[in-house]
Amino acid sequence: MPQQLTLATQSDAGFEAHRKTTRRDVFLAEMDKVVPWAELCSVIEPFYPKPRADGGGRPTVGLERMLRIHFLQQWYALSDPAVEEALYDSAAMRRFVGIDLGREGAPDETTVCKFRHLLEQHRLADQLFAAVGEHLKQHGFKLSQGTIVDATIIAAAPSTKNKAKTRDKAMHQTKKGNQWYFGMKAHIGVDAESGLVHTVTGTAANVADVTEVPNLLHGKERHVFGDAGYIGAEKRAPKRGRKFWIAAKRSVVKAIDDAKLREITEQLEHAKASIRAAVEHPFRVLKRQFGYVKVRYKGLAKNTAQVTTLFALGNLWMARRHLLTSMG
Repeated sequence: MPQQLTLATQSDAGFEAHRKTTRRDVFLAEMDKVVPWAELCSVIEPFYPKPRADGGGRPTVGLERMLRIHFLQQWYALSDPAVEEALYDSAAMRRFVGIDLGREGAPDETTVCKFRHLLEQHRLADQLFAAVGEHLKQHGFKLSQGTIVDATIIAAAPSTKNKAKTRDKAMHQTKKGNQWYFGMKAHIGVDAESGLVHTVTGTAANVADVTEVPNLLHGKERHVFGDAGYIGAEKRAPKRGRKFWIAAKRSVVKAIDDAKLREITEQLEHAKASIRAAVEHPFRVLKRQFGYVKVRYKGLAKNTAQVTTLFALGNLWMARRHLLTSMG
């Protein structure tokens, strides 16, 4: 039997007669439906603290509730204190998490921090990513015979005005064009047909893109696509019948003397670029939809775990319309 609504919940639900449905309301409603909560909770459950048999100690917050709060942090780029504040401030977020301020408060920032550390300690981000991949597979998303590889730089704080008076030692600087960047790189392998990410790795920013190619292939692809930063990729990964379609440098194409041959080469490069374009969508979701443009933590492992979680959620976001249709 459902619990009677408290005055606080009734106010959120019924007293605001002229309330407009916001984009946040729509987004959270859609993600509530497409995220496979039971499967993801089953990944974490063996490691999640159980209530004490004697009933003592601090009450354990429900696992799914903590996972929902963790995902809110990823979607809205919220720190541990910020997500606690947001839960008190936003009725839409409280509804998504299932918090009724008439009966209880939101989990505090320490509880949120401990949950994140639990995921990091047991390296559960990769398992959550795999669980999302399996969920998508069950709803019709199969790996095709093509993989697109690419990487993006995620900035880190370059300042040394901190207690240790040093930069994060796990991060490095790199030059792209005429601009220097300091931070890490997120490397992804994307399915050429669906545009969904099937593999994620993280390195310091100064690691060459081409060196990560062997770690970005699922093993069954026949075609691999990459930009000019992946020249020589076929030497890094076993061919196994694969064909590597790597972009030629623009200066090489321009240097072709024969006009007809240059025109044919440009057409081929345009065709390869049109296929590679799909790899930019996951990065757009990461940086624009979820607002992830700068690393939050120190150390490569923590930030790679967050990036992996973000790409898992990004896959669900990109596939949401298909998932909503298939689930009725």
